[in-house]
Amino acid sequence: MSNPTARDRKSDIRIPFRLTLAVPVEYSVGFIGRALLLETNQTVPNFKAALSVEAVDGRYSCSLEVFLGDVKVWNSGHYLRFYTWDICVLELTGDGDLRLKGPKEQVGWRTGTSGQAVERLQIRNSGNLVLVDTVDQIKWQSFNFPTDVMLWGQRLNVATRLTSFPRNSVSFYSLEIQYNRISLYLHSGKWNYSYWEFKPSNNRNITFIQLASNGLRLFSDKYKKIAQIPSQQPQPLRFLALGNETGNLGLFFYHPSKGRFETAFQALNTTCDLPLACKPYGICTFSNACSCIRHLTKETTMSSNCSEGISGEFCGSNQAEILELEGVSNVLKDGPKRVNISKETCSNLCLEDCKCAAALYSSVKGETNQRECYLYGLVVGVKQVQRGTGVSFMVKVPKGTSGSHGKTKVKKWVLAMVGVFDGLIILLVLGGLGYYYIQKRRKNLQATDNHT
Repeated sequence: MSNPTARDRKSDIRIPFRLTLAVPVEYSVGFIGRALLLETNQTVPNFKAALSVEAVDGRYSCSLEVFLGDVKVWNSGHYLRFYTWDICVLELTGDGDLRLKGPKEQVGWRTGTSGQAVERLQIRNSGNLVLVDTVDQIKWQSFNFPTDVMLWGQRLNVATRLTSFPRNSVSFYSLEIQYNRISLYLHSGKWNYSYWEFKPSNNRNITFIQLASNGLRLFSDKYKKIAQIPSQQPQPLRFLALGNETGNLGLFFYHPSKGRFETAFQALNTTCDLPLACKPYGICTFSNACSCIRHLTKETTMSSNCSEGISGEFCGSNQAEILELEGVSNVLKDGPKRVNISKETCSNLCLEDCKCAAALYSSVKGETNQRECYLYGLVVGVKQVQRGTGVSFMVKVPKGTSGSHGKTKVKKWVLAMVGVFDGLIILLVLGGLGYYYIQKRRKNLQATDNHT
């Protein structure tokens, strides 16, 4: 996108208006074409609105986008892309409807504001893209259709959410604003699991949240601030974002001397606390590396596909068996839970449930001394923990894959591999330090000899 001077910047467009972008005839991987529409009269980084054509999965998408500097903060095609060919058209009709169109006047996206006396399309200093009438009354605004970013000053009411979509994945993440908490969720098919939460004290209910300069604020129904996630930097916050690849939640500020946005707060600070840190049937180890949950006794080559040999649903003692892994837990929460049952009962519940892939049994002694059994429909979010924590993770596999020694052999094998992997890393680090000091000592001795 071009960078016009402050004098040339345009912050609104009047009806009627039409802009056309040509779409390449042949598909070109990585192609992005944009036409700048609007820009705020602010110091850099400022807000810009643009019409965009982008190569995605063998096709071209047509969308209306908003940027803060070089960061995309809103996209009309966030939930449903409009794929087109030949042309990508943005039209603000004479009766006030904003549309994206393709060949033969095909409408792929619209605001639905016909007949509402819309006069202008405008980008505001908050980054809110709005359609207004002659008295500047808002008829439509991008703030009402949040994507994966929340801007400074933007408000999200309870029961709304931000979403982000990892590449090449059937799963997606969300930030959910609920009555008693805000939570991060992993969604995979029909399965929904939380992996982080923040609650106001004293069980107070949330009505809406708002991003301020010094943190994310939570408000009650009386517009009273009841809690805040504070920024860890003195610079004012500009936006909150839900990471597309990691699912992590971050608060961001602009660093003028570096000319880029940096995090002032992260919900999750270690790799192994991320829900998809490893592929299915992988364990995130103490060294933040991934190790497969191996259950095949036959000699096989090491593969990045940890779920090799497991496909579809299987259940019952005739088809499946349970492997118990010590020193392993799961970051996913809010799954089906049973309380005050034995580990054997927990194991059998998963074994007989065709939709269950794994179970977590907790017998941690605390104020309630409650024994809990969590059932999972997928095996992700698994991480290594210290032994003796009272947590046991159990994975269901096809019967016969554990060999004649059953789960005991597999349990020892898996934990040994995790320990060896981390041990190798430690040895490499110590070996590197030893080599460094030996070389340094040799150089010092040579220097001493040269001066004698």
